[in-house]
Amino acid sequence: MIGKLLGPYQILEELGGNMAVVYRAHDTKLRRDIALKVLPPDRTVTQNHRERFVREARAAAALHHPNICTVYDVGELDGVWYISMAYIPGRTLKDTVAEGPFDVTAAINVAIQAAHGLQAAHDHNIVHRDIKSANIMIGEKGRVSILDFGIVKLTGSITQTGERRTIGTVAYMSPEQAGGEDVDHRTDLWSLGVCLYEMIAGRLPFDGDHDSAVIYQIVNKEPPRLRGDGRPVPPAVEGIVAKALQKKPGARYQNAEEMIADLRRARTAIDNGVRTEPSVAVLPFANMSADRNQQYFCDGIAEEIINSLTCVEGLRVAARTSSFAFRDGDQDVRDIGRRLGVDSLLEGSVQKAGERLRITVQLINTSDGYHLWSERFDRDLEDVFAIQDEIARSVVQALRVRLTESEARHIGKVPTADVHAYDFYVRGLHHYHQMTRKELEYARNMFTSAIIRDPNYALAFCGLADSYSMIHSFYDQHHSHVENALTASRKALEIDPELAQAHASHGLAASLDGRYEDAETEFQAAIERSPKLYEAYYFWARACRAQGDLRKAAEMFEKAGDVRPEDYQAPILAGDTYRGLDRVEDMHRAFRRGLALAQKHVELHPEEARAWYLGAHAHFELGDRTTALQWNEQAMKLTPTDPAALYNAACLFCLMGETERGFQCLEKAVEHGFSNRRWLENDPDLNAVRSDPRYARLIESISPPPAPRDTA
Repeated sequence: MIGKLLGPYQILEELGGNMAVVYRAHDTKLRRDIALKVLPPDRTVTQNHRERFVREARAAAALHHPNICTVYDVGELDGVWYISMAYIPGRTLKDTVAEGPFDVTAAINVAIQAAHGLQAAHDHNIVHRDIKSANIMIGEKGRVSILDFGIVKLTGSITQTGERRTIGTVAYMSPEQAGGEDVDHRTDLWSLGVCLYEMIAGRLPFDGDHDSAVIYQIVNKEPPRLRGDGRPVPPAVEGIVAKALQKKPGARYQNAEEMIADLRRARTAIDNGVRTEPSVAVLPFANMSADRNQQYFCDGIAEEIINSLTCVEGLRVAARTSSFAFRDGDQDVRDIGRRLGVDSLLEGSVQKAGERLRITVQLINTSDGYHLWSERFDRDLEDVFAIQDEIARSVVQALRVRLTESEARHIGKVPTADVHAYDFYVRGLHHYHQMTRKELEYARNMFTSAIIRDPNYALAFCGLADSYSMIHSFYDQHHSHVENALTASRKALEIDPELAQAHASHGLAASLDGRYEDAETEFQAAIERSPKLYEAYYFWARACRAQGDLRKAAEMFEKAGDVRPEDYQAPILAGDTYRGLDRVEDMHRAFRRGLALAQKHVELHPEEARAWYLGAHAHFELGDRTTALQWNEQAMKLTPTDPAALYNAACLFCLMGETERGFQCLEKAVEHGFSNRRWLENDPDLNAVRSDPRYARLIESISPPPAPRDTA
C-alpha cells in the first residue's frame, strides 16, 4: 500500500504490526503526518465486531491526555477498516527492552507515565484490555504514550467462538482475562505490572512455548523474584510488582492512582539514597499447651512483640488485625507475605505447663521461605518478658535495623513484675479486640484484676480506660464511662508519664468529655513519644470531626493511614471528611484507597460488619450505588441491632436521597444506644436532612453531654 491513498490518507511507509499493519501516512486534508492502523481486508469481521469497534474507538477519541496516543478517526473504505491516530516518533517499549533491562528508576518513570494514562482512561470508564510493551511508545524526551485504546476487539484474532490472541499478548493477560471472565480496569493494572517486571528483569514474568503453558503459569504460578538474577532491586519495588500481580483483582491495586503513589515513594527513596525499610508481620503464636484455653496467652505474647517492634522507626510492622487473620492457616509463608506486603514473617508456638514455658520462634524470609533466624526458649513463666525482649531484639538484628537508645529502652521495658497480673492483662487484650459490648465489659474486668495484682501496671490502666471509652463511644453514653476512662488514664500517666499509650488513652477520654484542647495536647504528647502510634492520630481525627473541625480531621486521618497503610477506616473517613470540605479530588482519592483496603479486609475478615458498612459508603461515593446497597445489606445481616452499623446505614440512605429509610435507621440507632449528639450535629453525611423537623426532634431526644470539667 506504500504510495497509495486510503481516503484522505497517503501511505508513506510501513511501521510494523502483527494482526493489523501500522503505516506512517500523511493526512492530505489537515496536512499532518499520522499513524494509520489498517486491518487487512481478508480478515473476517462480524457486524457486531464492527459496531463495537466503532463505538470503542469513538470513546477512545474522547481521551485527551499526554500519555495516551490521540485517536483522530475511524472508518471503513472499500472493505478496509482503519483507524488514524497521532504519529509519535520513537520506539515501542518492547523494542527498547529487547536491548536489555532498564535501570530501576528509568523503569519506574515509564510505569508512572503509563499509569497516568490509564488513570485518565479509567476515569472515563474505558478499559484498554491489551496493555503490553508493544502498545507503549517511548517518544521524544522520554514521553510515554499508550497506543490502541478502543481497538483491541478489532485487532484480536477473531473466530466464531470468541477471541484468541498471540503469545505476546497472552503473556500480559490477567488471570481473569486468561480464564475468559469479565474484566475491569484492574486487568490493565496487572498488565502494567507485567510491563514493569519486564523492564526491570529484561524478561517476562510468565513465559512458555505455547499459549496454554503461559496461561497455566499466569493462573497457578508466582513469577520468579526480580532479584533472582542478582540485580539489585529495592524491596519496595518488588512489593509494587507483587501487588500488581496478585491473582485476585481485589488484592491488587484498585486504581492507577494508588500504584502511582507507591511508585513515586519508591523513586524518591532511590533518588535520595534512602534504603527502603524492611517489613515484618508477627503471626499469632500457636498454642501447644495441654490446656487448650491458653490461646489468649499465646496471642498476648505475639501482640506484645508487635507493640515492641512497632516503635522501631526503621521497621514497618503489619498491624495485629492484618497478621492475626492468618491464625491456624495452612497458607504458604510466601503467599502470606505477598498478601500482607511484608518481607518477613515471625511465627512461633507456646507451650505452657504450670510455671514453665517453652517458646519456639522462627523468622522467615517471605520471598523464598528460608529461615533468617530461629530459637527455642525453655524458661520459667516469670521470664516471659525477657523472652519477648530477646525475640524483638533478635528480629531487629536479623533484619539489620539499628535501634536508637530510646527504642532499645522501650523494647527492654518490663511492664510489670507480676506474671499473674500480666496473665490478666493479656486476657483483657484478647477480649478487648472483639469489640462487642459483652467482650469489652469482660476486658474491663480483666484489666481491673491485673491492676489489683499490680497497682502500678500502667498498661493495664490504659486498657481499662480504653474499655470504658469504647463502651461509651459505641454502646452506652452514660457519662460515668467517660469519668472512669479519665480516672484510669490519669493513673496511667501518674505511673509512667513517658508512656505514649497513656497519653493517647487520656486524649481519647478527654475528647469524649468535650475537652478538645486537652485532648489535642495529649495526642501530641503521644505522637512525640511514639510517632508510629496509630491510635493517637486516629482518635485525634475523630475528636476533630466531632467538634466540626473537618480540615484538621482530614489531616489526622491521612496521617493515621500513613502509619498503618493496611487500615481501611482512616482513608474512608478521610474521604467522607473531604466531601464535607467539598474537596472532590481528595475525596475520590481517599475513597479509592480506602475501598481497596476494605475489599482486602473483608476477604480476611468476612464477619466484620464495620468494613462492610464503611466500604458501602466508599462504593456509593465512587458511583456504584448497587454495590453500596449490597455491602450495606451485608453489614446489617451481620449486626442488625448494632447502633454504629445502624447509624452508618442511616448516613448512606441520607446521602442517596432516601431520607425515609435514613430516618428509620437513625431512630433504630438511637433506640439501640447511639447517643453521640456531637457527632450527629456535625456529621456532613446528614447535611441533606438538617432542615427536616424530624432531624431536630431526633437531636433533642438525645440528652446533651455534661459540660466538661476544668480538671486536668
